[in-house]
Amino acid sequence: MNAVKVLIVLLATLGVTETYAFCGFYVAKTDANLFNNKSEVIYVRDGKKSTITMSNDFDGNAKDFAMVVPVPVVLQENDIKVVDRGIFEKLHDYSAPRIVEYYDQNPCQPVYEDVMVEESMSRVSTQSITMMDNVAMNKDYKVTIEAEYEVGEYDILILSAQESDGLKRWLLDNGYKIPSQAEEVLQPYIRSKMKFFVVKVNLEKYNQSGSEYLSPIQISFEDNRFMLPLRLGMANSKGSQDMLMYFFTKNGRVESTNYRTVEVPSNRNIPLFVEPKFQGFYRDLFKNAYHEENENSVFVEYAWDVSPTAGVKCDPCVSPPPVFAEFQKAGVNWVSGMNQSSKVFFTRLHVRYTRDDFPQDLFFQETPNTERFQGRYVITHPASGDFSCDAGQNYLRDLEKRRKKEMNELTALTGWDNKYGDNYVKEFSNQIKEESTPFVSPSNDGGSGGGGLGFKPMYLFALLTLLGVAWMLQLNWNKQGV
Repeated sequence: MNAVKVLIVLLATLGVTETYAFCGFYVAKTDANLFNNKSEVIYVRDGKKSTITMSNDFDGNAKDFAMVVPVPVVLQENDIKVVDRGIFEKLHDYSAPRIVEYYDQNPCQPVYEDVMVEESMSRVSTQSITMMDNVAMNKDYKVTIEAEYEVGEYDILILSAQESDGLKRWLLDNGYKIPSQAEEVLQPYIRSKMKFFVVKVNLEKYNQSGSEYLSPIQISFEDNRFMLPLRLGMANSKGSQDMLMYFFTKNGRVESTNYRTVEVPSNRNIPLFVEPKFQGFYRDLFKNAYHEENENSVFVEYAWDVSPTAGVKCDPCVSPPPVFAEFQKAGVNWVSGMNQSSKVFFTRLHVRYTRDDFPQDLFFQETPNTERFQGRYVITHPASGDFSCDAGQNYLRDLEKRRKKEMNELTALTGWDNKYGDNYVKEFSNQIKEESTPFVSPSNDGGSGGGGLGFKPMYLFALLTLLGVAWMLQLNWNKQGV
């Protein structure tokens, strides 16, 4: 079989300059407009245990950063840590939708085989919370400070509250500017008796670290609920938000239980000129799919067994698969070596949500479905050289048909205007020769020789047939003495 060169192009799914956030809302001590338009979350689920890592690629002054996330229990000091932010880049790049490029062979030319073949642990200290607790209770906020920690460059509080108005007033009175809709979205979590994980930056420690970025925060807890609190993320959102979720489980895919889970359109052949526009192509493809699914579905972008003992983990791969150290950073603590107990299934889900279209938090389940999937888009480079042989001419005609289908696919996937499609389809048409016609007599020119019919085998056959019939009739008449 002829070898085919394959080039993989990595997709940056959305603009890299957007402010990232978690599904909780951000609050600030200034009037800064903080909109969490894109979030990334790593979610490891093992039985009832959840380990959630939140990306904090906050774009702004560190003193303005704060985060509120609902949690089901009071987290202990060893349940919280900061991790290397590189784990998000690794998982994003590895699971991102991708282009695969193929190269046609020229059928008129000889064929030659072308073979191508350290985590930062948290420093936690428990401080006296008596004075702050007294301040909270003196104003009748009905807010209790359950715990207070220092983790990495963060100061962390675990709060409980009896009413949303009290929690809102507590945050405001302690210098936090929170979204006006906060009270509305806080109330359901308070009714569910959830706690609140409140984070802000310790500027002294952050400046000492010399880092340009804030570290991702990882929390672990046990709870029957397998969910993410989307509603808080809507409190200060302007328009829709995108969330990328990287799930690790032992048995199979993760799917939403309260919203439809669908695969993003994949394995489609698209025009060659899409390659330098792939980021915009996928952005519009996702937008189109989002609208077609009535704006309330969760999309699978990658699903694969990435266990150390598994063989191929992608087709094609855009980067090396996760290794032991990266599993550990993500919180996959059951991976211990090349054995069957180290089974890991990786699901990448992408959701776009608004206050109107996603009124509920996202709830999930681990399924036994181990079917492989990835967002994958194929472009094929045409052959070059001389196409004068018969096979070359057939190739050019097939190329026209193929490119027409590619343009139709592009329009269906993205809604892009097809105004340049004809030039793309007909790029090689000038090399197609006129098809030869069967031999005909010179009288076929429509002149005096036969009224333009020409002398063709079909006419000879008809003439012979008529002569045969006449001969048989003549014999019959002779017998009758006519």
